[in-house]
Amino acid sequence: MNLSPSPVKLPVSGKNTNSNAPKIIETAPIWMTLSGSLILLSLIAIILSCLKFGSPVRLGLDFVGGTKIEYKFAKPNKELNPGVIREKVLDKINTQLGADSLAQVSGEQYLILRTKNLTLDEREKLDASLKDSFGNFNILSVDTVGGTIGPELLKSGLIALVVTLIGILTFVTYRFRRDFAICAIIALCHDVIIVIGLFAALGLFINLEVNTLFLTACLTVLGFSIHDTIVVFDRIRENTKFLSKKRNFVQIIDESIGQVWFRSLCTSFTVLLTLAALFFFGGETTRLFAGAMFVGVLAGAYSSIFVASVLLGWWHSKQQKA
Repeated sequence: MNLSPSPVKLPVSGKNTNSNAPKIIETAPIWMTLSGSLILLSLIAIILSCLKFGSPVRLGLDFVGGTKIEYKFAKPNKELNPGVIREKVLDKINTQLGADSLAQVSGEQYLILRTKNLTLDEREKLDASLKDSFGNFNILSVDTVGGTIGPELLKSGLIALVVTLIGILTFVTYRFRRDFAICAIIALCHDVIIVIGLFAALGLFINLEVNTLFLTACLTVLGFSIHDTIVVFDRIRENTKFLSKKRNFVQIIDESIGQVWFRSLCTSFTVLLTLAALFFFGGETTRLFAGAMFVGVLAGAYSSIFVASVLLGWWHSKQQKA
C-alpha cells in the first residue's frame, strides 16, 4: 500500500509563489539550536549515568539480575521510608545486601525491594526483620532474574537496535538516495538520544530503572520516526521534477513540507493520545513503555520536519556552493 500523499503540482514561475509554504529552511538556525540543546542535555545526562551506574540509563532487574519483592503491610506506618528500611533492616542483615539493594515506598503501606539474588536464609532474615520493624505484611509478588540472563537480554537488545539502524539505512538508500538515507539516520539518532537522555536523567534524579520494554519502545520509535520521515522525503523526491533555475531544492523542500505537515502532525497527535491514555490508565506494567514511546513519537514528529528536512536542505546547499 502506498502511504505517500498524491502528487500536487507546484507552480513554476516566480521565486516561491506558494505563500502558504512554511519557511523551514530559512529558520533552520532556530530548529538546529533547539535540537542541539536537547542533544547536549541528553548527552550530559547519559555521561553522568555512565559514571554513576556504569550504563547510559539505570538498568532494572531485567538486565542486571536480582530479586524484586513487593510487600503490602497490614497497617500504615509513617516510619516506612527508604532511609529507615536501610538502617533497621538491610544493613543489619548483610553489608553487601544493604549496599546493592534499592527500596521504594508507595504511601505508608507498600514497599518494593530490589536486591541481589537472595539465598533462602537471607530471605527469611529479611522477612523477619521487616515484620519486627513494620508489622505484618503480605507479599504481592516475587520476581527473580539470573545474573547471566540479564546481561544477555541487554546484549540482544543492543544488537537488535544496531541491526534496525543498518536495515533502515539500506532501505532508504535503495528507495531514495544516499544523502536522504544519511539525513534520515541522523534524525533517528536524534530521537533515540533524546529518549535515552530523558530516562538517564530520571534514573539520576528519581532512581527510575528501565526494563526490556524500554528497548522495545526505542525500536518502535525508530519504526514510527522513519515512517514519518519517508512520507516527507517521498513528497520531496516527487517534487524534484519541478527543479529549475527559478525554483531551487530548498524551495522544493519548503513547499513539500507545506503539503504534508498537517497529515504528519495529525497522525502523530492520534498516536500521542493513545499513548497518553495507556500511560495514565494502562497500569504500572506498561507505563514505562508508554512514556518512552510518547517522548519518542513526539521527538520523531519534530525531527521528520525540522531535522531531517533541514539537514537535507543544508546538504544540497553545500553541494551547490561546492
